[in-house]
Amino acid sequence: MEAVHSGQCGLCTHFGEHHPSDVLVSIMTSKQADLKFIDECGHPKLADLHLKVTAISGCDGFERVH
Repeated sequence: MEAVHSGQCGLCTHFGEHHPSDVLVSIMTSKQADLKFIDECGHPKLADLHLKVTAISGCDGFERVH
């Protein structure tokens, strides 16, 4: 497990937004993630690329989960 910090995909509203799961909730609440867990980035500017990212990935389009 790796620590997930603000600005990284695991705490972004777009990480796995089209595939809600208990794993995503766990990452957001514990701020810890298994690096083997990969999901799609749903950011509108990147959606057509179908990017697969880990929870510790990041980009300038970060939007914190509320």
